[in-house]
Amino acid sequence: MRAALTVLFFLILAAPAAAWIPNDPGTSGTPGGWQADQWNFMPGTGVDAPRAWDNLIAAGRPGGKGVKIAVLDSGVSYARSPDLSSIRFARGRDFCSRMGTGAASCAGEDNTPEDDYGHGTHVASTIAESTNNGKGLTGLAYGATIIPVKVLNQFGDGDEDSIAKGLRYAADQGAQVINMSFEFGSSITAASEIPRIAAAVKYAQRKGALIVGASGNIAFDRVSYPAALKGIVSVGAVTEHGCLAVYSDTGADLDLVAPGGGDDAALPDQPNCLPDETLRPILQLAFTRKNKVFRYTRSYVGTSMAAPHVSATAALIIASGVLGPKPTAKALEDRLKATARDLGAPGPDPQYGFGMVDAGAATAKSGVAP
Repeated sequence: MRAALTVLFFLILAAPAAAWIPNDPGTSGTPGGWQADQWNFMPGTGVDAPRAWDNLIAAGRPGGKGVKIAVLDSGVSYARSPDLSSIRFARGRDFCSRMGTGAASCAGEDNTPEDDYGHGTHVASTIAESTNNGKGLTGLAYGATIIPVKVLNQFGDGDEDSIAKGLRYAADQGAQVINMSFEFGSSITAASEIPRIAAAVKYAQRKGALIVGASGNIAFDRVSYPAALKGIVSVGAVTEHGCLAVYSDTGADLDLVAPGGGDDAALPDQPNCLPDETLRPILQLAFTRKNKVFRYTRSYVGTSMAAPHVSATAALIIASGVLGPKPTAKALEDRLKATARDLGAPGPDPQYGFGMVDAGAATAKSGVAP
């Protein structure tokens, strides 16, 4: 069976005075300049990374130190990225070492999950890019350990076999959080069409992993697979206005939203949504497949970019100890939802789920960020 995946890409607020502000320069080249670029990490427009960083420093596990996050994607340029060199990487696996034939998008396996597309490096950087090193931008869970698992080829396509193998590998390596920033779009409409992935999801869940998936980028009124599988935390995207992104899939199965960048959807009774404005993407150091020159790529928007904010926040919750030393995946999901910032209609709704993930509140002992 072929299940080709197409990964679709499509006011700065000052942090509280007490919050830790890393010295990463961003595009301005000045210490702390990342704040002008990473609206997605700021309070108000984003997930309030400074408050979360303070909470983790106070807990003695800065940046989620010691938590294992598996990134199932196009691989990670852990050897080449100029701002991932100090990140701890666990042993990864490449389940897509060459292009497949026939029904398969991937073929071959090896132990070098090097990114040849750029997408996986961008996702991993949002989760754990080096922080306070005077270089580039910041990563939300900068102290976490990344397990790179390559399940997509150099065009961003993958198949059921590579993804199922990747999930089982991540679980066997002890991943506490698994990030899946890809979706099948309209090609898959039921769990019965991807039985090996569904079985691998259950396997990872039995091992205790929280699985986070992108809801999809086609503006469907349903969550795309595999994020629609039972037990996966599905994540839609919002813009810097805190408005549903124009491309984001929605529906009753949507759990949370997070910054994905791009333009606002046109929604009634939401004056903050301005669909005629061109809004900002999610910046990270990554590269294009064509030239592999690392720069601040400005083309990355999507639920693929939203999901890693939730994965990183889950890692910070684990490290913070607010749920005890070994929280279950269900406890993590409940915490993410309980501390999310409500958007749209009061309470859970099809556009925003339980609301926008709030790393500051999720890691605070009170569950409320100051």
